[in-house]
Amino acid sequence: MVFRKLIHVNACSRVIRKLKRILIYGTCLRDEYPEVLNEFSKDHVLLAVCLEEEHMNMVGFKLATIINSCKPIEIIVLTVDGSPHCVQLHMMVEECLKLVPGINVKHYVIYKGKTIEIPSKAIKTARYLTKVKKLLGE
Repeated sequence: MVFRKLIHVNACSRVIRKLKRILIYGTCLRDEYPEVLNEFSKDHVLLAVCLEEEHMNMVGFKLATIINSCKPIEIIVLTVDGSPHCVQLHMMVEECLKLVPGINVKHYVIYKGKTIEIPSKAIKTARYLTKVKKLLGE
């Protein structure tokens, strides 16, 4: 596996143009869940992001540029569950799709060692605390 930081990758990367599949993952997964990262890495360009290090606006603009330039067919977002920084990564990818639509995106989180797919609707809903409050019946 080749580890690259999304923010450092060329926006018109040859490897992304060739494979057309991107796995964006929380950097900590390399240490915390290397087996899960390895499972998801097949036929994907791995791009690490830690939103504790970089601002989501910078990473999001870079990702939108990569999507526009390289035309990937799939993006997978893989993070731990419960991290306020990682949830922003999922939200950021959804925002990029508003600028550059038409990409198949899948969201996954690791919770108690299990990988769980999260629907885009859940990501979009989580942005609005009033909607979450209503769903909780409060």
